[in-house]
Amino acid sequence: MSSRSLTTNSYAILGLLAIRPWATYELAQLMRRSLHFIWPRAESNLYAEPKRLVEGGMATAEVVWNGDRKRTVYSITPEGTAALRAWLGDEPASQRVESEPALRILYGNVGSKSDLLAAVARVAADAEEAITHFCELGDEYARDEGRFPERIHVNALVLTLMVEQARAASRWAAWASEEVERWADTTTPDVDWAVQAMRRVIDGEPVSDAP
Repeated sequence: MSSRSLTTNSYAILGLLAIRPWATYELAQLMRRSLHFIWPRAESNLYAEPKRLVEGGMATAEVVWNGDRKRTVYSITPEGTAALRAWLGDEPASQRVESEPALRILYGNVGSKSDLLAAVARVAADAEEAITHFCELGDEYARDEGRFPERIHVNALVLTLMVEQARAASRWAAWASEEVERWADTTTPDVDWAVQAMRRVIDGEPVSDAP
């Protein structure tokens, strides 16, 4: 397998295999535990990707028996490690934002006020879920109970990024909900209000701090 045929999904799995060998169901659990929040992908891709990596010589697969049950355990190969290191040395692609609630908010003038408020509430709920999840993970490491203590430094970087972003989204959602509640409807624009809100963020002042 050429590195050109590897996708970001490939590198996401290689990164997990670089920690230690995993069975497929363990990889799925890890994706739900951590990568889901920064690289959400269907679990069906998880089950297919390790097999592709094995076919390309980037990983190996070993059948392990536990009593009468068997599982396939995947491990990274030297070629896979080299590909992962080369990818880490490349220029990262730009960040992408994928948010259905934000898309619904963007077209909120077509729907009802309750529709718009529901989309804002979804932003708030997702933010609270992320805050709770990552704070619980951080607390595990603070108690010296983290699963991968040798990775605590890089985990801390991602954890703080996700919590900071989620808290900002939570503050924004509280502000947006209060503002939309004051609207008579979604179709009549309040130009002065909109300009003032945009001007605050342009000037570096969070709208959630507005009086």
